[in-house]
Amino acid sequence: MPEPRHVLVIGAGMAGLGAARLLQDSGVRVTVIEARDRIGGRTHTSHLWPDLPVDMGASWIHGTKGNPMTKLAKELGLKVTPTTYDMSVTRDDQGREIDFIKPAKHALAMVERARARVDDAETDMSLQAAIEAFPEWKALSDHDRRVARLAINTRIEHEYGGDWALMSAWHFDDGKDMGGHEAVVTPGYGLMAHHLAQGLDIRLDEPALKISPLRDGVEVTTTKGAHHADHAIITLPLGILKAGRVTFGEPLDRARQRAIDTLGMGLLNKCILRFDRAFWPAEVDWMEILGPLETLWADWTSYLKATGQPCLAGFNAARTADEVEGWDDATTTASAMEALRAMFGSSVPDPLGHQISRWRNDPFALGAYSFKAVGTRTKDRKALFGTDWDGRISFAGEATSKDYPATVHGALLTGQAAATALLPRHQSKTEGRPTSWWRTSTS
Repeated sequence: MPEPRHVLVIGAGMAGLGAARLLQDSGVRVTVIEARDRIGGRTHTSHLWPDLPVDMGASWIHGTKGNPMTKLAKELGLKVTPTTYDMSVTRDDQGREIDFIKPAKHALAMVERARARVDDAETDMSLQAAIEAFPEWKALSDHDRRVARLAINTRIEHEYGGDWALMSAWHFDDGKDMGGHEAVVTPGYGLMAHHLAQGLDIRLDEPALKISPLRDGVEVTTTKGAHHADHAIITLPLGILKAGRVTFGEPLDRARQRAIDTLGMGLLNKCILRFDRAFWPAEVDWMEILGPLETLWADWTSYLKATGQPCLAGFNAARTADEVEGWDDATTTASAMEALRAMFGSSVPDPLGHQISRWRNDPFALGAYSFKAVGTRTKDRKALFGTDWDGRISFAGEATSKDYPATVHGALLTGQAAATALLPRHQSKTEGRPTSWWRTSTS
């Protein structure tokens, strides 16, 4: 395929910005088409509180060692604050502190044994079905079962965004991990997105409607007209592809379409609460509540270390997140405060303010990030990534990352890889060294 003279990039999230930045720095004309009135996609730093920016989407660098996001954060002077479940406190819904770190590790070891037991099954099954059929699970006391369920919820469902009733027992954790710590980046991912976007031709508030092949390129029809180019890189979230919000003028490759249909679009939402004082232990990163088998607001993180401000974020994932999305702000905040007061007592003050994410109802995302649902295969993400229509279009984004799905660095690396594939071979030697093209002016 000849080097394109003009490339359309659909989506100004991290994958799209990464692709566009590399192409433009290599001398290719690029137009980025973005449905929102802002850049960043599912990385969105809110400035509702001017003195305390908060990320309503991606917040963490997942593995700081060798991670391109770590390098970019340091180049921009951002703060990278490690967090660990080893620095956590867990209380039951009566406020009594319980030992959870070791039992959680035991529970996750049981999950692995339950999965191993179904490795040779004829067909894939849900993680829930594999666990609930396992003799060890059946033998647990009611208390130990609640503990195990809390570990599954906070360590697996929150991590992958999928309900254990929907996640593949065989493949839900396919992928690789970056080394190093999990770390919060402050004052947020927004600064990284704006750095990558400098000097790019970005058309905001212009949703794509249809993508069609032309004899010598591609046409993208939007709410504002039609764009023509030699090639298009599509970085739409999986939720948008699954819902058919953007149509294609010709069928996609069968393996790609199967991947779109089979992969799941997960959900993780947060309620960020700001207080006038910290009523929780200053040294902790995480706080968890042991409630019923299905617990709202089971997981909380403290932003005290990262920001110096008394601020907490409560999380719900999968089924509970979908339930809470239908509530208004007052009901959501009241429910979150009920959980905090169950843990720390009635003296917990009312919050000074709140911010709530609702990614399933976001019309340009329809979920938080992808997960391996029952029936997916190891090769589905690989099938989703790459080119179609004889090289006229490429796909990128976190859902297409075989190694690092559901992460910002996974999205960025796939965008870079899609762009690199369009360049002559002598220009395409950045794979594995994704930060060399970030050294642009920060003015």
